[in-house]
Amino acid sequence: MDLLIQIAGDALVVGAFYSLIALGYTMVFGIIKLLNFAHGDIYMLGAFIGYSLLSWLTGGGSSSAGIMGIGVVFLLTMLIVGGVGVAIQRFAYRPLLAMPRLSILITALGVSLVLEYSAMIAWSPNFLVYPLQLPHAGWDVFGAHITYSQVAMVLIALVLMYGLHLFIAHTLYGKAMRAIALDQTACKLMGINVNKVIALTFFIGASLAAGAGMMAGAYYGTINFMMGFIIGLKAFTAAVLGGIGNIPGAVVGGFVLGIVETAGTFFIGGSWKDVVAFSILILILVLKPTGIMGEKTMERM
Repeated sequence: MDLLIQIAGDALVVGAFYSLIALGYTMVFGIIKLLNFAHGDIYMLGAFIGYSLLSWLTGGGSSSAGIMGIGVVFLLTMLIVGGVGVAIQRFAYRPLLAMPRLSILITALGVSLVLEYSAMIAWSPNFLVYPLQLPHAGWDVFGAHITYSQVAMVLIALVLMYGLHLFIAHTLYGKAMRAIALDQTACKLMGINVNKVIALTFFIGASLAAGAGMMAGAYYGTINFMMGFIIGLKAFTAAVLGGIGNIPGAVVGGFVLGIVETAGTFFIGGSWKDVVAFSILILILVLKPTGIMGEKTMERM
């Protein structure tokens, strides 16, 4: 029982990270049918910008900066990285929207490399210790230790996801996003500023990934410029698992992948966790390409 509870606690935190990043993948794919493989590096950038802001807040030392200060840094990180996401969309992707999909896919890979090596030059090629130490206090449940920090991270992720749901379901811009996902040409004819809505989509996706990056940096304790590569692929796996283009599916896929991967780490070994994750991707693509919550669609000619 204690082992199962410990696995569940760790799995929910990891699944929350995957879900936040997968939302960016699925939103962008749903609107412009782009697999944005630079999205994992947006998560990395969020971790590094959070690192710099926290270092400034704490004076370069690893200390408790106060909940208010950490909250402000968290929001600032999301806003800054969201702006970077909009800039990437404007200068790297928008000029290629009318081109073959292969062109924009190759561009996404190029943007990924630019972000990775820009971070290496700007910060360091080495692992950096995050200037925020999470408290280890928590609850002992049947012998398992669940920390307050783990609960807080999962709750923050759920609040962000629920906020996104409310935005998509009940706002004018959310309605515009859903309409563009169905028929971009018709939306242009109806007077919707499609480029503005696409930019907003990139802003939201990048902001959520940045929030996940900062939380992951604090949770794991160290960051490096390549940290976004593998987790970006895993978040893509989560998006495919839930049904890419489906927002609730991205959330479900992220948590399912987090649970399966964490369980595999405990029972098989940490060296096999990536094998477990990508085996799931292969199985889903073979057995149910639409994912858990995806639906079959017909393309009109």
